[in-house]
Amino acid sequence: MRGRLVAEGVCEQLVSAAGAILDQCEGLVKAMPEGVFANESRTLRGGSFGKHLRHTLDHFNAALSVVGGGVGHESERAAEVIDYDHRKRNTPIEGDKFLALDAIDELRIRLAGAASEGLCRPVVVRVMIDGEGSEVELASTLGRELAFATHHAVHHQAMMKAIAQEFGVEAEEGFGKAPSTVHAERVHP
Repeated sequence: MRGRLVAEGVCEQLVSAAGAILDQCEGLVKAMPEGVFANESRTLRGGSFGKHLRHTLDHFNAALSVVGGGVGHESERAAEVIDYDHRKRNTPIEGDKFLALDAIDELRIRLAGAASEGLCRPVVVRVMIDGEGSEVELASTLGRELAFATHHAVHHQAMMKAIAQEFGVEAEEGFGKAPSTVHAERVHP
């Protein structure tokens, strides 16, 4: 019983952390003037705020791709595959902040589904390991992959913040900062 309570607490924490990242992204998207969202950065060549946001949402979508598909008890299901590398690029979300906001809302719904299914269930992660397209499959859990997508999002938030600043849009304090950095700054100001 105690292990189940710990798992439920972790589930809530992971879903809350992912939701907080989506909230931060939503806030900055809403603050962004219409034309800036898709403008290419002069600092980060080839990138735009919209491209980095799409990439971030892609990783959440990949991690949550296994939510809702399984039937039966958690321990009876075959591990489903999460694939971060085979995703669509140059999608309309990159150029339209309103489509991006809709995508964030859809992810929140899927996140709630992940919370209700439990994050301890096994998954397989397919990873491309070189430019030739070689792939390996690794055992993981849905919770671990949601944690990865959340942590990965912070890295791209830092780039989104730099691009936003380039166009005169300021992000909230802590946007694009790793939780460990925020904690270290609090403990050792």
